[in-house]
Amino acid sequence: MKVLLANPRGFCAGVKRAIAIVEESLKKYGAPVYVLHEIVHNTHVVNTLAEKGALFVETLEEIPPGSVTIFSAHGVSKAVEEKAAELALNTIDATCPLVQKVHRRVARLSEEGFDVLIIGHKNHPEIEGTCGRATGRIHVISRSEDVHQLPIDNTSRVGYVTQTTLSMDDAAEIITLFKKRFPDINAPAHTDICYATQNRQLAVRSLAPQVDLFLVVGSKNSSNSNRLREVAEKNGTTAYLIDSVKDIDPVWLSGAEVIGVTAGASAPESLVEEVVVWLRQRCDISMEEIDGITEHTLFTFPDLVEIAK
Repeated sequence: MKVLLANPRGFCAGVKRAIAIVEESLKKYGAPVYVLHEIVHNTHVVNTLAEKGALFVETLEEIPPGSVTIFSAHGVSKAVEEKAAELALNTIDATCPLVQKVHRRVARLSEEGFDVLIIGHKNHPEIEGTCGRATGRIHVISRSEDVHQLPIDNTSRVGYVTQTTLSMDDAAEIITLFKKRFPDINAPAHTDICYATQNRQLAVRSLAPQVDLFLVVGSKNSSNSNRLREVAEKNGTTAYLIDSVKDIDPVWLSGAEVIGVTAGASAPESLVEEVVVWLRQRCDISMEEIDGITEHTLFTFPDLVEIAK
């Protein structure tokens, strides 16, 4: 059996930054440090940080006043920020800078009187936070069919943004429909789909025709990991999303001579290494690391000095 490792894969700069913010906060202030929602959508990452003293909560009301409180990489609404201030929480914002860029565009479009269209998955934390940056009319579009049903009064004052972890193909299809219905639509200068999401999808798209089976390491609630599985399948390859080696069914390997392995932007490389070890224990494998785009993106770290416990 041959195993081909897709590149790039695994942690992106935004995920690395968010995890580091939690770890550095624990070092500086001691446990517990509270995190609103999962810092990133990966079970292994969340459990590891919880073991170090991070407490993950779903509402701000669960956090004692004065506690260090971290907003997840997916971002939060303006109302959440204001509520945290009312509750006297010392907040640190781990929102991915690329998500923050989308937030700023939504706020600007809204202030200028545009109907704002957001391409994304309803109820995803990133979409909830992004919607919460608008002061006017905002609409979430998850399917192409939704475009025709949009209740827009002034079709010349419409702008759009995109969830950062979408399928490039799905987003492109919806954007094409936007431009047909709203010829004057205000489009972002560059795609909102983040560089890491694009690079990982392109790597899987390129590799899929060469493999019999694709294993995508990532948690079930990870949007970008789910999109990688979909990209592999759209390019003709059976693909499975696995949280860890425990999710692998040996039956999947039957008849597979070449297996592709990748990982979502929130999945640590250690989980990929465990998959390779698991395969070695069961098969005589050769392994090849596929050449791919080298990512050099780094994001600045927020100043923690003024946060008092």
